[in-house]
Amino acid sequence: MNTDNKTISEIDSDDEREEYYEHYRITVDPGQQPLRIDKFLVSKIQNATRNRVQNGIKAGTVQVNTLPIKANYKVKPGDVITILLSEPPRDKELKPENILLDIIFEDDYLLVVNKPAGMVVHPGFNNYTGTLVNALVYHFDQLPTANGERRPGLVHRIDKDTSGLLVIAKDEYAMTVLAKQFFEHTTQRTYQALVWGSFEEKEGTISARLARAQKDRRVMSVYQEEEVGKHAITHYKVLEEFHYTSLIECRLETGRTHQIRAHMQHLGHPIFNDIAYHGDWIVSGPTFTKYKQFIQNCFETCPRQALHAKSLGFKHPYSGEDLYFEAPLPPDMASLLEKWRKYVKFHEEIE
Repeated sequence: MNTDNKTISEIDSDDEREEYYEHYRITVDPGQQPLRIDKFLVSKIQNATRNRVQNGIKAGTVQVNTLPIKANYKVKPGDVITILLSEPPRDKELKPENILLDIIFEDDYLLVVNKPAGMVVHPGFNNYTGTLVNALVYHFDQLPTANGERRPGLVHRIDKDTSGLLVIAKDEYAMTVLAKQFFEHTTQRTYQALVWGSFEEKEGTISARLARAQKDRRVMSVYQEEEVGKHAITHYKVLEEFHYTSLIECRLETGRTHQIRAHMQHLGHPIFNDIAYHGDWIVSGPTFTKYKQFIQNCFETCPRQALHAKSLGFKHPYSGEDLYFEAPLPPDMASLLEKWRKYVKFHEEIE
């Protein structure tokens, strides 16, 4: 058997991690006897269960020779099986925490939450408590892969200091179907960001490959080489201009790690107060002391990258209904924009 284990990078959205869902490609051995595909896959994939596999088959994420199949399909030699499954449980126990969640929508199968800036989505190095996942396992005890899993219900994520919308799956089937939508780029996601500088073109598309920076693995860089990184596409539109900064809307066609942040820096418009991508100093504007004081006051008003996951659209995994949600700008970003509006108005009045 030849198995090529790949990881699907569908984060963010702007910020999704690559370890959420495993993409398997299995070529059935020449000597394989006819066997139901669910039994075959359980025997070949570590931590897989027949229930998880059958949910994948039902959702159409298990295919043989590029075609969907039924649960009673029997594999035969030479079959090429591709599978998208949620990550298996981990051994580390999660600590449920009574953290208030801002739930925008909820039914029996999923919920949409508005994550505040400063909250880590899932436990990781130096962040084992106080995360969205810690809150989820407290409020919802039947989320898929919740038994020891560090990411129950998650199908995507956004960065700690990015605010905005996330969808959470409540059962295995919903998780599988939603994961497929993110993998196939059929979800709708828009962000709003305050970035440095003004744009000559008020609308545009950034198509640039992203991979970990060689000098700092914590951030992403743009690469021209076809064999390096992953293709990433961001569509942007200027919503409002403030002389030295601009409020933009970004629509993601792909969802790579730090996609918007890296793409904006590549354009020369890093996100305002984005420490990792050099937006935490004066990129444009005068050198006057009062302007420097104004910028410092803005940094204190919004002490994180000014990026917000404003809208999220997807098909309901059971009904197929198109769902669409929006979250208003959080108070820190709203206050930041008001400061810039007042700055522009004041200088227009004295000119």
